[in-house]
Amino acid sequence: MNSTAQPVSGNQKRKMKSAARLYAVQALYQMEQTEQTSKEVVDEFIEHRFGAVYEGDEMQDGDITLFRKLIEDAVNYQAPIDQMTDRALVAKWPIGRIDPTLRGLFRAAGVELTQSGTPPKVVISEYVDVARAFFPDGKEAKFVNAVLDHMAHEAKPEAF
Repeated sequence: MNSTAQPVSGNQKRKMKSAARLYAVQALYQMEQTEQTSKEVVDEFIEHRFGAVYEGDEMQDGDITLFRKLIEDAVNYQAPIDQMTDRALVAKWPIGRIDPTLRGLFRAAGVELTQSGTPPKVVISEYVDVARAFFPDGKEAKFVNAVLDHMAHEAKPEAF
């Protein structure tokens, strides 16, 4: 993590929020695949992944406050978010049957749709970009867009 206190531009803040969303999906996936608690995973990501250098490439610093909120709220509100996601999915494909990375993505996005003031169109756009990062062929990004659009209409109908 970048330890020097420097002013952060608006563009840099957006990049840090985007990075926090990507890291949150990774962390939620990791929690599902291991026995780690949310605190253990959050601490590991902040200490070892935010701003880390891998093979000469520096990872983006993430917005720590947003990252923590996404993880904590995804754990605290998992049941209602999963229920909302299930309603947006095809009946034969409940959330338990989809790819675990997508599950983490829908949970993180569900947090922002239900527990924050982030505009739904921003949430959808950001998480479609996250889907593209994990699934570059584009098929999953279209799926994510459709599911999140349905979830956003349910969570914040007044925004549409």
